[in-house]
Amino acid sequence: MASSGKKKTTMAKLTRESRLRERRLDKQARKNARKYAAAHPEEQSDTFSGETDLSAATGETDPSTPSETEPAAAQVVAQAIDA
Repeated sequence: MASSGKKKTTMAKLTRESRLRERRLDKQARKNARKYAAAHPEEQSDTFSGETDLSAATGETDPSTPSETEPAAAQVVAQAIDA
């Protein structure tokens, strides 16, 4: 049964709260990624070590193929949401 009373929360407050929730999820995902990287150093990617790829240098990428980090990032986000 719907209330006929006045809405008590403004859209600005709802927006602030949703941004805060998003920042908290991002922070938790980064924290989980750091923990995972510390626990699994042998799985670290070489993409940040200055390695150059011909497709990266030319700007040609295949959008149909997911990058190497997408599954790991999705897993970290899923763990953050479940926590």
